[in-house]
Amino acid sequence: MDRLAQMEAFICVVDQGGFTDASRKLSISKSAVSKHVSALEARLGARLLNRTTRRVSPTEIGLAYYDKATRVLSEAQDADAMVSSMQSAPRGELRLSVPMGFGLSHISGLVADFLLEHPDVSAQMMLDDRFVELVSEGFDLAIRIGELPDSSLRARKLGEGIGLLVASPAYLEKHGMPQTIDDLSDHELLHYSNLASGAFWKLQTPNGQERQIRAGGKLTANNGEALLRAVEAGLGISQVPSFILRDSIEKGRTVQVLPDLPTRPLSIYAVYPPGRFPQPKVRAFIEFMAAHFKKQGPVIW
Repeated sequence: MDRLAQMEAFICVVDQGGFTDASRKLSISKSAVSKHVSALEARLGARLLNRTTRRVSPTEIGLAYYDKATRVLSEAQDADAMVSSMQSAPRGELRLSVPMGFGLSHISGLVADFLLEHPDVSAQMMLDDRFVELVSEGFDLAIRIGELPDSSLRARKLGEGIGLLVASPAYLEKHGMPQTIDDLSDHELLHYSNLASGAFWKLQTPNGQERQIRAGGKLTANNGEALLRAVEAGLGISQVPSFILRDSIEKGRTVQVLPDLPTRPLSIYAVYPPGRFPQPKVRAFIEFMAAHFKKQGPVIW
C-alpha cells in the first residue's frame, strides 16, 4: 500500500478530528481511510490514534509522527508542483517593473526577444526607478539594483555592474581633477536620490577603508540617465552605473574621476513574490535573462 497515501490519510484524520470528516476531505470512503491508517500502524508497529465512539486523537507517538509526516507530505507535494511548473509552457501577461536606465539599455530588447520566442506570453513593462510593491501593485517580477532591503520577496542575482565617479572634460578643466576622496568636498556632487545610504556616497580608499562623503551639489535626481546628462553638460561629478556609461565614456563626453579607488559593485537582481516555485512565465523570463547576462562577463556595461 502506498506509504504517502497512508500518511495523507493519517494526517487528514488528525486535522479533521475523525474518520468521517477525513473521508469527505479526501473524497474516499470512510472504510478506505480506516484501512490506510490501520495499515500504517501495522507497518510501524505502533498505535498512532486513540479511538473512542466520540472522538479520535493522536497518541504521544502519533503526535510526533504527525509532525514529521506533515513535513514529508509537504515536500512530496512541492516536488510534484515543481515538475508541473517546469513542464508547463509559459503563457499569460508578464507584468514587470524595471529601472528606467537599465530597462532602456538592457531589458527592453530582452523582453522583445523573449516575446518572440514565447508567442503565448504578452508583457507589460513599467519603466520606473521607484521600488514598487510587487504583490499589492500586481507585478510578477521586478529588477532591483544595489542592496536589497529585507523582505519576503525571492531574488535571483543576474549579474553586477559597477558605480564609477565621472565628470565631463570641460568641468575638470574648469575646476581641476580631484586627487583624493577629501578633494571631492570642494566639488559639485550630483546625487542619485534613491540610494539606500541617503545623501551620502560610500567610497573606499585604495587601502580598503570605507569613507562617507556628503553629496551636496546643485542637482539631486531619482534617475541615473538624468544625472549623466547633467554630468555631460558640465554641472558636476556623479556616481553613475557602468551600464549607462559605456557610450558616454567611449565618445569622450565623460571621464573617470579618482580611477585608483576600488569600484563599487552594483548587484542586479530579479525579484518576485514569495512561493516555492514561480509561475512558468516568470521562471522562463528569469532564466532567459540569466543566460543572457552570463554571456556578458563579470561586469555589465
